[in-house]
Amino acid sequence: MSSGELTEEQATKTVEVRRVRDSEELAAAMSLRQRVFCDEQGVPRSDEVDGRDPEGLHLIAVENDQVIAACRLIFAGSTAQFSRLAVAAEQRRRGIATVMLELAETESRAAKTKRIVLHAQTYALPLYEAAGYRVRGTTFRDAGIEHIAMEKRIG
Repeated sequence: MSSGELTEEQATKTVEVRRVRDSEELAAAMSLRQRVFCDEQGVPRSDEVDGRDPEGLHLIAVENDQVIAACRLIFAGSTAQFSRLAVAAEQRRRGIATVMLELAETESRAAKTKRIVLHAQTYALPLYEAAGYRVRGTTFRDAGIEHIAMEKRIG
């Protein structure tokens, strides 16, 4: 690390990662998801908004009163489905996604789940592998983007 680079702890020191508290924060999270997935990556809005948000537990990262990252957990029996991880373009490479994954695991453990599953965009495979996720299956295309199913046993 050069003298100008920050450690992950320093980079996320001013960021609060937590559950969404109200409808305004949820709207900001949804707006961020649209910017990242639809505007940047070309995912059709109909694919991004899948109708499952009302049943999800939404987590966000907030800095200076701005939502800079978001994700969603959906619980089904002993499984938590992690999805819709979006980090604002100007906030990437600060370790925020890693902290979001840590909180998602904490929330999943609290919900007494045994595993977390997700569909990772293949470019992000190293992020998820570093967090303990393992590939299950082969790559597939979703909304025109290459993905791979991953899983982490937590219980």
